[in-house]
Amino acid sequence: MVIQFTSVNFSYSIWTERGCVKPQWPLPENDTWSTPFAEALLNHLELFPGATVLDVAAGSGIPAFHIAEQVGPDGQVLAVDIHQHQVLRSRSSQGRQLPWLKFEVGDMRQLPPDLPRFDRITGNLSFMFFRPNRFGALQNLVRFLKPGGQIVLTFPSLGTFDSLWNQVNRAMTERGYENERKALIEYIEERPSADDARRWLQELGMEKVEVKDYPLKIATGPGRAFLEHPLLRGGFLDDIYECFKDQTLAEEFMTDISNDIESFTPLLAQRCAMSGWQPKP
Repeated sequence: MVIQFTSVNFSYSIWTERGCVKPQWPLPENDTWSTPFAEALLNHLELFPGATVLDVAAGSGIPAFHIAEQVGPDGQVLAVDIHQHQVLRSRSSQGRQLPWLKFEVGDMRQLPPDLPRFDRITGNLSFMFFRPNRFGALQNLVRFLKPGGQIVLTFPSLGTFDSLWNQVNRAMTERGYENERKALIEYIEERPSADDARRWLQELGMEKVEVKDYPLKIATGPGRAFLEHPLLRGGFLDDIYECFKDQTLAEEFMTDISNDIESFTPLLAQRCAMSGWQPKP
């Protein structure tokens, strides 16, 4: 990944001498997952005009577009994602707007050492992808933070969808699926908690550490509506399927689970926002 920051002599149409007239890149209201997490992130992130920002695991640009609008044409925002199709999609949405925002392909766990330091580092729903060594990945990110800079990351913390995991655990126990249950427990124990995030930021010497959970209710129907739920399947149900070597057995098991959603709904996610500041010399 080769990245260059150049000065931008460009006055975006929504900016005047008095600042931002009207937001053109608000958080999308129809995104029921990324937007609520981004709201939690922005609740902690302190932006200012002219700030340089690194956004990791940027996905489709929520909230990179919004952040770029806030820092304005005197700022710089670098949004990286490991998936090229996500980067191309974001560039297509951007067009020629917000030229101080750059989308690049890159692994947030292996950023180039010559990357400049940033005033702010953000990552919406990024921390869940830091495995297997979340502390090491966080330590690597903090290296790119300026003295006095802030890092804010969000992730679904331990406690997210616990009612579902408890129901799956009970059903596996009743059916004698010991190997599958062992794999499920290992997955659950690997998930980071708010306490983990707080401890890791403190171990890295960050100041003004703040970590907070924001509950979020996810609605779903039974049967295929549950099994094919775009949020649940992509980020969570697949982890249950992966506990099974026999995918036919997995489908049978999950179909039974899906027909009894009353036993584990409502589904509650924990939106965790973690914030810390790099000490000044």
